[in-house]
Amino acid sequence: MLESVGLTPQAERVYTAMVRRPVSGVAALSDELELSATEVRDAVHLLTERALVVPAGDGGWRTVGPQVALSALLAEQEAELATRRLRLETVRAWAAALEAEHDLGRPRDELVRLEGTAAVRERLDLVADSMREECLSFTVDREMSAEAIEAAKVNNLRVLRRGISMRNVYQETVRKDPDNLAFAKWMTEHGGRNRTVPTVPFRMLVVDRAVAFLAVNPADSREGALEVRSPAVVNALYVLFEQFWESGTPFGESPKVEEDALSPQEQALLRLLDAGHTDESAGRKLGLSARTVRRVIAELTDRMGVESRFQAGAEAVRRGWL
Repeated sequence: MLESVGLTPQAERVYTAMVRRPVSGVAALSDELELSATEVRDAVHLLTERALVVPAGDGGWRTVGPQVALSALLAEQEAELATRRLRLETVRAWAAALEAEHDLGRPRDELVRLEGTAAVRERLDLVADSMREECLSFTVDREMSAEAIEAAKVNNLRVLRRGISMRNVYQETVRKDPDNLAFAKWMTEHGGRNRTVPTVPFRMLVVDRAVAFLAVNPADSREGALEVRSPAVVNALYVLFEQFWESGTPFGESPKVEEDALSPQEQALLRLLDAGHTDESAGRKLGLSARTVRRVIAELTDRMGVESRFQAGAEAVRRGWL
């Protein structure tokens, strides 16, 4: 028990016996504890050094009360621990400083989480002021509220008036949503360029190929966004945007469908079903109801002259649609 304050097991036994029976000589303690006289004397010597016992006037020893004596020893140990802790903190601070110095020449990839729509809008206000060349974005169907649209108009108009290129890829079902459709038309009227594709992977904003913003939760943009400045990640998102942009239909035009071919939406639906999606999950991806998905599939099977979905898939492969 008392080894933590510098006592040996023998010294602890001797001290405990002396507290219980204040008048004890070497011989009595030796017999009671089954220790040699030398062991008893060594223990008493150690107890004297630790101020647990003091010499008595008759040549014997008197114990100091446990609470008083042990409190002093504990205070001494605590002081030593505090000194050690200070030394450890000094070493830790030195290590942190050395690491920081080592990192000065190391490129860093910055990722910042912006909590909530207010933080995102505040950050986008700052980015709009520093924008220099272009702004690229994905807009998921029905994701922008009326309030978000009005805020976007203010920022976008500031950017467009400075001659900065703004390109946006919408999901085709935006044409069926009055608010988002009106916003897309507004953007076109003020110099923005817009295209539509059957499905947009997620909401995204890429500025000057240097910084990107991604929704923390694709299902609910109110949770905030991730601000990404990693060159590798931002470049990958830029390449992804360009792929969707090239395959998109310019806003104001209808998707071009060659004779006896699939529309972009039909092709996207077949690919989703071929990947194992149910009618419901494929519909969510495309912004369509499960009922609409089933109607489109029925029309496709009729056009291909087949009777089942399995046959439709095989026929789509044969025709090079998948």
